[in-house]
Amino acid sequence: MMPDSILSSRQQQLLEYLRRTIRETGIPPTLRQAGEALGISHTAVSNGLRVLEEKGYIRRRGQSSRAISLVEPVGELSGTGRKVPVIGRIAAGLPLYAQQEWDGYLVVDPRIYRGDNLFALRIQGDSMRDAGILDGDLAICEPRQFAENGEIVVALVDNEEATVKRFWYHGDHIELRPENPAYQPLRCQLGEVLIQGKVIGIHRGPEGFETR
Repeated sequence: MMPDSILSSRQQQLLEYLRRTIRETGIPPTLRQAGEALGISHTAVSNGLRVLEEKGYIRRRGQSSRAISLVEPVGELSGTGRKVPVIGRIAAGLPLYAQQEWDGYLVVDPRIYRGDNLFALRIQGDSMRDAGILDGDLAICEPRQFAENGEIVVALVDNEEATVKRFWYHGDHIELRPENPAYQPLRCQLGEVLIQGKVIGIHRGPEGFETR
């Protein structure tokens, strides 16, 4: 469904805040965070999210503000949309990937996703469910070889297994923390983890995906 372009100034302000927050942190804000940032009540934020969903700008899984994904007007971006490669297999050395490792492209809005050498990974499993990252989602990532505590990152463990988790540095080890109480954190030695990127956005659904 294409988004309805008619939004009130308050609704547009909320949408731009969501886009900016998801771009900078990789996850949607809580109702409290959005209300404090915009100077409005939690109820106003909740009502605004409902309107944005009804008009096709966002999708939600349940009522949680953390389970939001943006709906980008891909049809309007033909010719101006940015193609981000979807990586089928992650390995050390980002962003120097061979094209044979690509599973297609994701078309994104270049006004939102502006970094260099962006890539996307398809999420497997529900270990990041409570951060609004679901099985089958495409995580849009900015190449990085470092991370700040609390960031959601793509990490390569033992040069073999790629995982999307929240990063925490504890001095003598690294913790890769899931966002689902059914999963245990990964405790890794410093030399066992290579940071490959930071998650800056989530895409859900087939819209905007192009096969090779």
